Amino acid sequence: MPVFPAGSTRTYHPVQYFPELTNQAARKRFDGLIGGWMPAVRKVVTVSETAYDEIVVFGDVQARDKFIVQTWHRTARVENGKITRVVYGHTYPGFPPRREDPSPEQFYRALVAFTGYWEKLLSDFSAASVPEYDWIDMSKHAFAKELMVRPGGVYPKYGAVDRDYYGSEYDGFQDIFTLIVYANLEWGLFEMARTVIDNFFSDCVDATGVNNMRGPEIAQFGLTLSLLARYFNYTGDDALLLRHRDKIAATAALLVDLHEESLRLPQDDPGYGLIHGWSESDSCLAPKPMTWWLPYFANNAYSARGLRDIARAWSKVSRSKRSAAMEKMAVDWMARSKVLQDALVASMEKNVRKDMHPPYIGPFPGTTLTFWESMQKERPSPQQWAHRAYAELLQADMLPTSLANVVIDCMRAYGATTLGVVANVERPHPEGRDILGFISYGYAQMLLRLDRVEEYLLFLYSHRYHDHTRGSWTAGEVAGISGDTALFCIPAQQTIPLLIRWMLVLEDCDEEKLYLAKGVPRDWVASGKEIRIDGAPTRWGRISFKLVALPAEKRVVASVQLSRLGSPNEVHLKLRLPLQNKLLKVRINGRVANLRGPRNDTVLIQTQNESRFEVVGEFS
Repeated sequence: MPVFPAGSTRTYHPVQYFPELTNQAARKRFDGLIGGWMPAVRKVVTVSETAYDEIVVFGDVQARDKFIVQTWHRTARVENGKITRVVYGHTYPGFPPRREDPSPEQFYRALVAFTGYWEKLLSDFSAASVPEYDWIDMSKHAFAKELMVRPGGVYPKYGAVDRDYYGSEYDGFQDIFTLIVYANLEWGLFEMARTVIDNFFSDCVDATGVNNMRGPEIAQFGLTLSLLARYFNYTGDDALLLRHRDKIAATAALLVDLHEESLRLPQDDPGYGLIHGWSESDSCLAPKPMTWWLPYFANNAYSARGLRDIARAWSKVSRSKRSAAMEKMAVDWMARSKVLQDALVASMEKNVRKDMHPPYIGPFPGTTLTFWESMQKERPSPQQWAHRAYAELLQADMLPTSLANVVIDCMRAYGATTLGVVANVERPHPEGRDILGFISYGYAQMLLRLDRVEEYLLFLYSHRYHDHTRGSWTAGEVAGISGDTALFCIPAQQTIPLLIRWMLVLEDCDEEKLYLAKGVPRDWVASGKEIRIDGAPTRWGRISFKLVALPAEKRVVASVQLSRLGSPNEVHLKLRLPLQNKLLKVRINGRVANLRGPRNDTVLIQTQNESRFEVVGEFS
């Protein structure tokens, strides 16, 4: 149920009791959430220098209506810090004598029930703390909003009830599935991830492995396989994978079949060895949809990633179930992944425009125009939706460092970013600088992997302040940079939770390496306040770490707790002190540590046969 600027809903209007609460007055207001993250609206509208009206609205969690949303309301006048008038409401205006306004006791009992309800739903959320704690609240709120959007807390929806995006035609959209599963896994909400996976493969994937929506996106099939492997790695739950074994295998077989088609092309064809298909779902609705049935580099990148990751998981499941057929699939997928990656890298290296500064690389081979030039000169432009193809190419993490940097520099130089966030690339025009709410997160992840941390933080802050409404934290699919609201979609809501998790804990995709505190702002470290996460899930089990600087003592101390001895092989702990400070000496469990990284600020922990590490650094 939407809550409008002056605190009204479609069934209850506070202006009936407080005439000054007009839409015009509400143009200057403060928005917030009760408890920091819970989906309980709090609005403050200034009346005078000494008075304001406060509106609180939250859902009735004890109501048993199937579709009707019941709500609790409290509207109060506060003068000189004291409540001078208050009105309580429940869902509708009074209808005496049968329907009377509730008492204060009823309202507060409902608020207690509401708090307990939401605390229980998100009790598995990995506990974390950062100096600016509202980032954790914002991350947690994203999961609450997701549960609100999904009917029954399970069935997928792209948008909300008052938007076009709540229509059933979007329910099978791959990005709903992949982003929600990804975010829930990274924050330890395994039961929700399991429920979403089971629902999607039961209701939204057919026997051929294809999702029930227009315009299936090739790279998203690969990401789906990768996330299924991540679920297994985090939980050890092979029962869910076995339950949907046939559909999972069919998804992998689809990528294999598409790759085989590319191998039947002439070897001098630019698309030889590269999977052809749509990158963007909207492509299929165009008058000439095959314009975008192309050998996007991202198709190979994420197919290679997905097949590699699911092959590892499939192999482990096959050994536990002693299935020779599954083991053969795993071996074949792993080999196919290498072929796809080799073809990808070879084609990209051949297609880098080194005559341009910085070098340009298109979203697929054979481009002679940049994406902006193509959009200006070609109708339709084959390079439309280049933003998705670039972001997915980077997120798959299948490129050597040099090529990944080329892609990012290309995006920045030729118009694919706005304020550090991936742009909604369109034909150049004065208003064409919108940012992407959800497709863009893969770009951010690669910034962090490449140690381009300041760019990562620019993305984080720009996304928060330009793609979300202030206070109520509603994320937009595509957002302008002039302050207007944007069309809500739930995948965009999950971007911030992922970025906060990765800045604290990030896994290497292929090697036995774990990165801690890799992306935290220097000011957070300098603040002397605790940076911590407890029980963050990884493929090596849950890990915890705590980091705090002691500026007066010129020391920084950290503790790391792994689930298993010597697993992973390496932990890279980054100590991002202010630039004016320099690490002088670091010890791990009393032993002199090795420092790595471009700024010599990364502590390399060789875990060997230990699981707990105390790190103490001295700085100038």
